[in-house]
Amino acid sequence: MSQSASSFAPLPPASLPRAEGRLSHEDILRAEDRRKVLKERTARHWFRLLWLLTGPGVLVMLGENDGPSMVSYATTGATYGVGFFVPFILLTFLMAFAVQEMTVRLGAATHRGHAELIFERFGPFWGYFAMGDLVFGNVLTLVTEFIAIQAGGLYFGVPAVVSVAIGVALVVESRAFRRYATWERTVMALAVFNLLFIPAALFAHPDGAALVHAIGTWSPLKGGVTAAFVTLILANIGATVTPWMIFFQQSAVVDKGLTTADLGEGRLDTAIGAVLAAIAAIATLVAAAPLFENNVDVSKFASGADFATALQPYLGSVGATLFALGMIEAGVVAAMTISASSAYAMGETARERHSLNLDISQGWLFYGAAIASTVVAAAIVLIPGAPLLAMTLTVNVIATLLMAPALLLLLLLVNDREIMGAHANTWRANIVGGAIIVALVLVGAAYGVITVFPGILGQ
Repeated sequence: MSQSASSFAPLPPASLPRAEGRLSHEDILRAEDRRKVLKERTARHWFRLLWLLTGPGVLVMLGENDGPSMVSYATTGATYGVGFFVPFILLTFLMAFAVQEMTVRLGAATHRGHAELIFERFGPFWGYFAMGDLVFGNVLTLVTEFIAIQAGGLYFGVPAVVSVAIGVALVVESRAFRRYATWERTVMALAVFNLLFIPAALFAHPDGAALVHAIGTWSPLKGGVTAAFVTLILANIGATVTPWMIFFQQSAVVDKGLTTADLGEGRLDTAIGAVLAAIAAIATLVAAAPLFENNVDVSKFASGADFATALQPYLGSVGATLFALGMIEAGVVAAMTISASSAYAMGETARERHSLNLDISQGWLFYGAAIASTVVAAAIVLIPGAPLLAMTLTVNVIATLLMAPALLLLLLLVNDREIMGAHANTWRANIVGGAIIVALVLVGAAYGVITVFPGILGQ
């Protein structure tokens, strides 16, 4: 470790005064939020308390149900139908909950963001390595969010440049709240529309018995293990566990002011988000399953807009419209949360103030990083002739490959008793975390083999 126990001391809870004895506007806003939490906890109003503390977990899970994720689920449903992948998606969300629960504990126990902790505990090399991992993945993923926004707009006949410009405006405008709580509740309200995929799935008239059977028995894979199957395995894992989620939720926990007293609600917040996101993910797969049943070749699709158009004969105009609107929501909400994760990490790395409670003048680097990454990603999407669908699926594959080193650093941090104390990982949590790392490495290795030796499996 780069620091000894005697030289490292976790920051005080965010609601307390800073060391120099001066309260900033940021401190006052966060203290007001904590006052409300204390009031409801003292009165034992548990539902109101949960409502106040809910946010980072729901946002990180529904935010990860982003454009490339929903396209991955739709491609999976159109390629394999309802069967093997339904329970597999549930398993990936269990993995996501295990990872993000560690993230919540780390943020609540240390009151520091993920990038800041990596720099302090492991030194500059690993700090910049983690930042490179995050920035590379975030830029690629942000591009695909605007692909989703563009795709949804194209279904409604909106020119690409117009829909992308509106998406950029919404993301930039969300930075103008200068209040974490307001930003969080606004994005949560938008994230609810991720559930539009549920009624879209109902328009597909799914066989409920077949769905229950698939979940209960984990139906065997039809067609055997092929290169396309391995690619979709990686894409579906990358649709639920990615590095940006760790950085975002830990920083959001700190910005919200959660302490170790709030861990129960933090875990429940994350669990609620995982359940909602899993339902929406499975609904997307189910909504696209008619394409599998009718032998529609989705490999020829250019973007997510083609899914909504192709599904119209099977879901009807209302169902296809809901699907397209869900794609737009997935892109917008994810662009807001992913750009926030980049901004938090940039501020932590540069040792500049980083909070959604800051005024623009105080947090120019924080807000500037979020806005700049958003604008660059949107510009890339508008490049003529870009292979949008292939790019969307590839991003989730890359996210899976980047996740193993990010998760290893997370595991090392949550096992560091100098900063975690009694909230360090148990042996059971370490087994789960270690198993996830091993699984990611094995799947990544399998993908590497089929990439180098494409003839080893059937196509």
